Amino acid sequence: MANISGAAVILGVCLIVLAIGAMGRKVEWLINFVLRAVMGTVGIYALNYLLAARQLQIAVGINPFTVLTSGVLGFPGIAVLYGIHFFKIL
Repeated sequence: MANISGAAVILGVCLIVLAIGAMGRKVEWLINFVLRAVMGTVGIYALNYLLAARQLQIAVGINPFTVLTSGVLGFPGIAVLYGIHFFKIL
């Protein structure tokens, strides 16, 4: 079982390296996406923490969909996620 997960990690890293190499000059786009995704995830976590401190039950989960949304759309994506969640609880 450990061999399969190790092989999957090695394959994943190889695919990432190949994707970066294939993108050539588009590496800036990839770095921009990753930075927005990381900062968006941190922003969602911080906003969830602040809302929980004020005892509001509005919290967006951190999952691949929300990370992808914040990576592609940035701050407006986070606002959209909270807007969708707000209307879902009404």
